[in-house]
Amino acid sequence: MCTYLTEQVDITGSGKGADGYFPLTRAMVYVDHPQHAPYEHTVNVDFLNPALGPGARVAVELTEEGALALIEALRAALASAPPGLASVDQGKR
Repeated sequence: MCTYLTEQVDITGSGKGADGYFPLTRAMVYVDHPQHAPYEHTVNVDFLNPALGPGARVAVELTEEGALALIEALRAALASAPPGLASVDQGKR
């Protein structure tokens, strides 16, 4: 069952598409049918920069287990680094 609910968040980063790296400004997260993953439903994450058009998008389709493992890995990586090291304000603290 698709939830039709999309979580959107403004982000700062870079993504690599067919034409190389581009700045990322938004992430969208939703549970829906995947385009490629061999499952009925996946947790889909689109990293994008709407100002650059539809080609400025990196799509990820994860199982629920993979999405939760990724969340934990992100938390662990951030916890192991000094606070603010990868922040947009790095060096200002």
